[in-house]
Amino acid sequence: MAKDTAAKLNRLKRIEGQVRGVAQMVENDRYCMDILHQIAAIKSALAKVETQVLKDHAACCVAEAIATGDEVEQREKFEELVDLLERTRK
Repeated sequence: MAKDTAAKLNRLKRIEGQVRGVAQMVENDRYCMDILHQIAAIKSALAKVETQVLKDHAACCVAEAIATGDEVEQREKFEELVDLLERTRK
């Protein structure tokens, strides 16, 4: 799990650098399409981190809820996932 955490943190640090780079591009009044390409790359990188965090949640938290046999806890974890998916589609 520590390896996965390190990978996510490294990716987020790269994204942070990309965002700073875009801010610099805006500040320097760079060509709009160049800025938009960088923003698209940032969105794609964030989506990859989001997917990994979601997979980790399903593999850990949701799996634990299923293993407990506690229907209330299972329903809570299921509803969390549904709520998240609804918010990301807006």
